[in-house]
This record gives sequence, structure tokens and C-alpha cells, in this order.
Amino acid sequence: MGEKVTIVTKVPGTTRTTIRAVVTREDAQVVLLDTPGLGKPRTTMGQRMNQLVRDTWASVDVIAMLVDAEAGIGGGDEYLVRELSTLRTPVVTVLNKIDTLDDDRLLPVLERIGRMTAEAPFVDVVPVSALAGSNVDRLIDVLVGHLPEGPRLFAAGRVSDQPEAQLASEIVREKVIADLAQELPHSVAVTVDGIEPDPDRDDLVHIDAVIHVERESQKGIIIGKGGARLKDAATAARLELEVLLGVRVHLTTRVKVAKDWQRDPKQLGRLGL
Repeated sequence: MGEKVTIVTKVPGTTRTTIRAVVTREDAQVVLLDTPGLGKPRTTMGQRMNQLVRDTWASVDVIAMLVDAEAGIGGGDEYLVRELSTLRTPVVTVLNKIDTLDDDRLLPVLERIGRMTAEAPFVDVVPVSALAGSNVDRLIDVLVGHLPEGPRLFAAGRVSDQPEAQLASEIVREKVIADLAQELPHSVAVTVDGIEPDPDRDDLVHIDAVIHVERESQKGIIIGKGGARLKDAATAARLELEVLLGVRVHLTTRVKVAKDWQRDPKQLGRLGL
């Protein structure tokens, strides 16, 4: 995309909703839908995320299956291939992080991917490096080749349909969970109560973010000793939001306990999940 439209962390399961990004060229427009991963659900939220993935599969013209070349082919990749093999929608296999492997290590991965995806609906394998940008243009060419003719859905220059409040909540969550261990990142959700322009300054907006955790003991971990952890996360989020929004940002953060929200359908709804 050339700019940030979704958060990235080392925590599996970071993506919880479908994020849309728009690539517009003279000859085509591609709307990319970044979904959560498909996994074994352990909570109501996990069940909803799996259903979101399957609903998205049913609504698109082509699916890009992302495989981590550096991590190698694992049971999760094999499971995903089996699930996708039941569909009629064409699937393009995208082998990412090729910059981390030399040819001697990359070729066996490519050969195994080729064997796993030799039959329909798998139609192409495209090795890329998202970090270096290698072969990304080729990937877009391949995706365009599988799209039907139709009108453009977004105006030129639009790169995402994500509302500012959703973007802000995701950026805050990214910074809050960046250095958290084990299961705690999955217990964190962020909502934004409001994004309001300053009545006296055109170059300033006020953002009020609420960080939700599932237990009282987690609240202290998020805040940190003397509030240091939360202050550092909020500062990092504010600086990034100022770049993305193009204005100065006054960010306030609060931490609240929403007991066992991952298992409570009503609370999931209030949290937008």
C-alpha cells in the first residue's frame, strides 16, 4: 500500500476484523481484505473470527493464501490448504519473507508448496518479500488477472475504508500489546469514545481511548509501575497517529475491566467485535 493501513505485531491473532485496503491503477482496482487467521476457537470471539473468515471467502473474487517462508510449512498451512480446497474461488498462494532464505532453503519450500497446491482451486504461487517490496507488483498483476470486469468501488487516492476511530483504536492496541507476554495480548481490546477537533485550533484533535482487559490483575500490568508502561504506549500511539492523521493529537487513555469479554456476546458487541 505504501502506507500503514493495519497494525502489525508478533502476536498471533492480532487481526480481529476485516480491514480493507485499496490499490488503484489505470487498468484496475483491487480491494484487499485482510482477515483474521483461521484457527481452533477457544472463545466466543474465536468463533466469531472464524465465521468472519468464512463469510469473507464467500464474498470475494480471488483469495490470497499467505505463507511464511521463514517459518516453513507447518500444520496450520496444511489445514488451511485443506479448507480452501473445498472452495470454488481461485486461490493464489503468496509465499512471503523470501528475502530471509537463500536459494538452497527457498527451493524446497517452493517445491512443497507446489505439491500441496497442485490442484484446483489453487491457481498460482507468487514468492514475495513484503519488507523489501520484491515481486509485490507481480502479485498485484496476478490478482488482477483473476478479477472480473466491473466498476471501481472506491475513488482514486483512497487507500482504506477504515474509519478514523477504528484506526486510532487499533494503533493504541498495537502499542499496548507490543511487549506483553503469553495470553495477555488476547485479553486486550481498545475502543475510542470520540475523536473531536479542538474548538480553538484547526491543527489539533482530541482522542479518548479506553483499554479493556478481562481481569483486575491485568489492569496493573497494562498500566505498569508508576504508569510508565501505559505512558510509553500512549506516547508511541500519539506520535504515529499524528503522522497518519496529519494533525497534532491529544490522546487520553483509560484502562477498564470488562470481565471475560472474549466469552460474552454482549460485551463483544459493545467492543465492536
